[in-house]
Amino acid sequence: MSLSYKRSTMGVLFFYPKKEANCLRKFIFKDGNRELLLPVTPPSFTITHGIKIETIHIHTLGDVNIAGYGTLAAIKIDCLFPAQPYPFALTDENPYTYVKTFQKFCDKRKVIRFVIPNTPVNLPVLVESIAYSERDGTHDVYATLTLREYRQLNAVKVEQSGTENQPRPAAAAIDKPTAYTVESGDTLSSICRKFYGDANLYPKVADANGLTNPHLIFPEQILNMPDKSQLVSGR
Repeated sequence: MSLSYKRSTMGVLFFYPKKEANCLRKFIFKDGNRELLLPVTPPSFTITHGIKIETIHIHTLGDVNIAGYGTLAAIKIDCLFPAQPYPFALTDENPYTYVKTFQKFCDKRKVIRFVIPNTPVNLPVLVESIAYSERDGTHDVYATLTLREYRQLNAVKVEQSGTENQPRPAAAAIDKPTAYTVESGDTLSSICRKFYGDANLYPKVADANGLTNPHLIFPEQILNMPDKSQLVSGR
């Protein structure tokens, strides 16, 4: 059996139990122009409101708390979906009709609005989960709804500058000396480290200069220093 609908004087379709609500607090879930009223007023509800606090440790001070921005509300409601015609129940609908409705909200990730009239509670929410059970053989269904406040993410518009993206110019080649005059205290490996950042290239430089002994060089001697790519490719 499906839940009943009735039309208001404004022509809006509502999603209500068949009996009129009494003076107890109402828990309403709005899905577009439809509203679902819990058939039994829950004995309590819990809404968590707060901010994000990050704790960091500073060596000279110890732990320090840094206050961030507001967290989204977390809501938990214990519900009764009755199968028996209790005088406090507002419906004679099958309790699993309610279960399936909330499962549908959950599975379809549908944003609904949760309202408790005459309270500050009026929030867009997602149904994170519904846990339900039967306990006493009466076919009544006991359920716990877990809701999470929903926040719309607005796309950030990135303004294009008037200048079109231009390819980055190639880095100018760095002119390195092609000749080096040996100074007192130099070794061929130290010269290679200075020129190429790699002391192990000294045998290649020795070959390029026709040196039979790479460990024997003299002050004022002029060495030809090839491009590093030539030396590396020849390894």
